[in-house]
Amino acid sequence: MAMNDRLQKAFNDQLNREFFSSYLYLAMAGYFESINLKGFANWMRVQVDEERFHAMKFYDYIVNRNGVIVLGQIDRPDQSWDSPLKAFLKTLEHEQFITRNINELADLSLNQKDHAAHSFLKFFVDEQVEEESNVHDIIGKLKLIGDSASGLFMLDNELAQRVFTPPATAPAP
Repeated sequence: MAMNDRLQKAFNDQLNREFFSSYLYLAMAGYFESINLKGFANWMRVQVDEERFHAMKFYDYIVNRNGVIVLGQIDRPDQSWDSPLKAFLKTLEHEQFITRNINELADLSLNQKDHAAHSFLKFFVDEQVEEESNVHDIIGKLKLIGDSASGLFMLDNELAQRVFTPPATAPAP
């Protein structure tokens, strides 16, 4: 069964948002590299992979529903932030924006009585809870650290341990 035009457009919009997310986090990785916080850069590079994975899930879903892929222009993200805390506050703001969009997609899928689309989106609804929680945790640590160079060094080492593992519960395309 093909997607209706309204859902197809909304899914394509989200596909493009996910690619922008990947691009934003790549810019943040570059910022962290430039201030010699390799662990922070690693955390963001893993985020890049996660967001690209999400984008491709939307891509595959649209294709498998006999939809048409519409790739839009990706805006240039900011290139630097005043501090690691400011970068993560921007990350949280962006993840909250994505959460709102995923929730709107879930509402639209129910409104359009497209239960397959709604089932597909459940993974992303749950994923956004995790995304925001992870960023909140890092923000909390950065606020505790304040201006402590040793605290920043320890957090940098912690964030260096993050690796990308595609979720086992990711929706099939």
